[in-house]
Amino acid sequence: MTLALDGAPARTEIQDRRVRARRVTLGLIAVLIVTSAISVSVGASQASLITAVSDLIQGRPLSDLNRVVLWDVRLPRLAMGVLVGAALAVSGVVMQGLFRNPLADPGIVGVSAGAGLGAITAIVFGGLLPVTLLAWVGDGLIALAAFLGGWASVLILYRVSTRQGQTSVATMLLAGIALAALFGAVTGVMVYLADDQQLRDLTFWGMGSLAGATWAKVSTAAPIILASIICTQFLARALNGLAMGEAIAHHMGIPVQRCKNIAVLTVAGATGAAVAVSGGIGFIGIVVPHLLRLSTGPDHHRLLMNSALLGATLLLCADMISRVIVAPAELPIGIVTAILGAPVFFWILLRRHGQMGM
Repeated sequence: MTLALDGAPARTEIQDRRVRARRVTLGLIAVLIVTSAISVSVGASQASLITAVSDLIQGRPLSDLNRVVLWDVRLPRLAMGVLVGAALAVSGVVMQGLFRNPLADPGIVGVSAGAGLGAITAIVFGGLLPVTLLAWVGDGLIALAAFLGGWASVLILYRVSTRQGQTSVATMLLAGIALAALFGAVTGVMVYLADDQQLRDLTFWGMGSLAGATWAKVSTAAPIILASIICTQFLARALNGLAMGEAIAHHMGIPVQRCKNIAVLTVAGATGAAVAVSGGIGFIGIVVPHLLRLSTGPDHHRLLMNSALLGATLLLCADMISRVIVAPAELPIGIVTAILGAPVFFWILLRRHGQMGM
């Protein structure tokens, strides 16, 4: 009886946390829907979502303005923003859980740096490729090169950090830092060789943007990102176990090595595809998991899905700000996420600092 009574408060706290997590999930879904509707309506053009919906309901054909602006520009941009934001946020959760480090993000394994190097190589030397190959690849050359660069960095990292079928997380962390530094140096050489127009493209791409969103890019990135996010949902129990250490996770029956492999490969797929279509966008993968842990706790069963929802919402908000703050021009979205994310991250650090009494 005593054990039951002693365990009752703990069970009640767990149940309350689960109820709160469900409410947060429903709230995030509602906020994402509202944010998406606002995002489609915001821009330099006078195209109206309300008018377009009214025309569809009443069976009238869409005006040329609404059809071009909404369908060909804003809706693919909305879809890409949701995909990229969800991919970066979920990748941040997985990396922080895998490395047991709250400062980890997708860039820690060199995926972002590898993708960036691939894209920069395509921008600087893409014109040297055969005409037939350029015609076949089309406008997807930069995205393809970025994706291949991200995956190449993961393969190199695995080769370095795996011995006798066992992957060392510590070695992976250090190798990722070294690999990112090496790719950064090679990127510097590429920038030095670029001409003025290429420098402008490099600068804008490196700061991140959703301006080049098309249905073709969305259809290319969506299967990879969605498959990666779905795979991460099966890692929730493993990430909860790894939070207590690899030895304890192994005794809990968790296949630690297999989970490491799946975690890194899914992050590589999600981040590589996201960086390939949007460029470098920071802070989403670091800030989103922290914000959700403050409200719903560290349980990855809810944290992964909630991070996808909040990451998508925050990136759409940043994209709206980038479109209107210097309209009719457009500010790179990476600048907006840095301006908004850095103060939030400082606040989180100070809060944790105060809680530890340091």
